[in-house]
Amino acid sequence: MVPIRKNLVPPEGYSLKCPYPMKPTRIVVHNTGNDASAQNEVAYMVRNDSEMAFHAAVDDVEIVQGIPFERNAWACGDGSGQGNREGIHIEICYSASGGAQFIQAEKNAAQYIASLLQVFGWGMDRVTKHQDYNGKYCPHRTLDMGWERFLSMIENFLKEDNEMSKEEFYQMFKESMERYTAEQAKNPIAQWAEKQIAQVGAEKVMTRDSKDNFRPQSFIVNALENRCKYRFSSRAVRARPYRQVQKEV
Repeated sequence: MVPIRKNLVPPEGYSLKCPYPMKPTRIVVHNTGNDASAQNEVAYMVRNDSEMAFHAAVDDVEIVQGIPFERNAWACGDGSGQGNREGIHIEICYSASGGAQFIQAEKNAAQYIASLLQVFGWGMDRVTKHQDYNGKYCPHRTLDMGWERFLSMIENFLKEDNEMSKEEFYQMFKESMERYTAEQAKNPIAQWAEKQIAQVGAEKVMTRDSKDNFRPQSFIVNALENRCKYRFSSRAVRARPYRQVQKEV
């Protein structure tokens, strides 16, 4: 699978883009209707002032997630219906012109959707299209090329995934997480976290990595005594009884 990375709407943008908590029940497929990359589609969605949104965009080289799957997205024109309130919305890029980039993007989307079906334990009946909710002819190019053809692509990826050994799945997951962690380490510390990061650095409960980055996205646990203090959860700490960790804190 192509790399998956995140450029999420910040919490202060939830009221506009994804105001409701959501327990997803389906996937809703879209075509973007233009020729921008996944990176640009998500970046524009995150920064603009429109409530229109989607969960992830897929192009020929990567997948970019813009909204957490536990939040809704206003994407398919059915108001507070099942599409907008229960669907994970996937946009397939480069649909305006089509061609090789769109064909590869669609293939990547089919594989991504197959992986989501496995993660949520869903069957093919959970794969829907924008058209099912408000009648709009979307995903337009995917429909032109054949909806059943696209569903068959997803099914084929499901069969391949089912044949994958546990070791192969672990290696794929490990590589994906390593890529994501490396990307996260490049990001500057958010303003709201600066004070806490400075504190854990000063108290040496979180250290810098080999590239001099703090890694707040690594495993950490809340300290006790009603203080805003964090402790890096190393293997040694995780291996010790919880009460022993409490005493050390």
